[in-house]
Amino acid sequence: MADGQAMDEVVTFTSDLIRIDTTNRGGGDCQERPAAEYAAARLAEAGVEPVLLERTRGRTNVVARIEGTDPFADALLVHGHLDVVPAEARDWSVHPFSGEIRDGVVWGRGAVDMKNMNAMILAIVRAWAREGVRPRRDIVVAFTADEEASAVDGSGFLADEHPGLFEGCTEGVSESGAFTFHDGAGRQIYPIAAGERGTGWLKLTARGRAGHGSKVNKENAVTRLCAAIARIGAHEWPLRLTPTVRAALTELAVLYGIEPDLDNVDRLLEKLGPAAKLVEATVRNSANPTMVEAGYKVNVIPGEAVAHVDGRYLPGGEDEFRTTLDLLTGPDVEWEFQHHEVALQAPVDSATYARMRAAVEEFAPEGHVVPYCMSGGTDAKQFSRLGITGYGFTPLKLPEGFDYQALFHGVDERVPVEALHFGVRVLDRFLRTA
Repeated sequence: MADGQAMDEVVTFTSDLIRIDTTNRGGGDCQERPAAEYAAARLAEAGVEPVLLERTRGRTNVVARIEGTDPFADALLVHGHLDVVPAEARDWSVHPFSGEIRDGVVWGRGAVDMKNMNAMILAIVRAWAREGVRPRRDIVVAFTADEEASAVDGSGFLADEHPGLFEGCTEGVSESGAFTFHDGAGRQIYPIAAGERGTGWLKLTARGRAGHGSKVNKENAVTRLCAAIARIGAHEWPLRLTPTVRAALTELAVLYGIEPDLDNVDRLLEKLGPAAKLVEATVRNSANPTMVEAGYKVNVIPGEAVAHVDGRYLPGGEDEFRTTLDLLTGPDVEWEFQHHEVALQAPVDSATYARMRAAVEEFAPEGHVVPYCMSGGTDAKQFSRLGITGYGFTPLKLPEGFDYQALFHGVDERVPVEALHFGVRVLDRFLRTA
């Protein structure tokens, strides 16, 4: 198993990567190259030959392959993104790019999303080199750019332009799963992601008649847009259960000793209490207005108004999503996808899922492993173009009261050192046997 040096290195690597500011604000201003070079150097020190690839200058990706012992086995992709979302230093208890280690916790942007996983991968690969370990399957390691925006410079670029690097890969693991979810009643649940809702980031455009703000105007673009936004925000999407969510609800019901009544899901969610958080965002499509742009002077009615909506749809739910948006926007507002990616679903009865479950249970025997579907999306969407089935598996053992999911893109993002150690042990166990 992973040695003491690996435990030290995973903490050091997490801190070092946090200190490399890879903020992705969208629009192409991010520079992942320093973090990519750092990761590539750590791999090269372990005798692994990394390839650095860019679609756009400075937007660097790293890919490497570790040869397995079984030449007939399918390869496994293990991937993590190098970029992070913005952070306002004035809002934080510590500087978000300090990588400070305080009281057994590593602080900073990327501590959970997802420089922790990148550090685990590096620590494990280096431990294998020291021990002379080879996994059963070929392991393809990828550190990507641009996941926090469109992924066009990252996994999308790799999948479209360099598919040969992923030859033989049939499955992949990345963020976000196998973390401790405390239900407040003493149970520790470890959800493993076996699905993702699709991404539909929308631009809404309302057009009307420009004019003076003091005049009656029945063709006001702002009014038309706001009416559409209000309809979208108030819409009650119908219940839709995918196989992954059905499995999650069934296993959670068994854990809580209640009837898995899938004909009355809202009532079932009430009975699950805090554990309902693991599934409640993925029993329906959703569309949340997030940005509005209109006008340039208070007494001028603009001829155009624009809004942006974060839409997500379940596997099999895209047609319903499109049809519903047509109805909600109405005849006076046009909508289009600004970013559009598929929904994903992975089998929960696969050998790979069983091995992930076994790895968690070995080091957290008190835990209860369940499948779940992510409400958002990851680079697994782009890699699915290559026929790679994606799972979310970034193992972390977290203390009660540690709101892991709230720290994604949140203030004071941090990860306990002990959680990193647990992650290395579990991920190492899984990758050796996968």
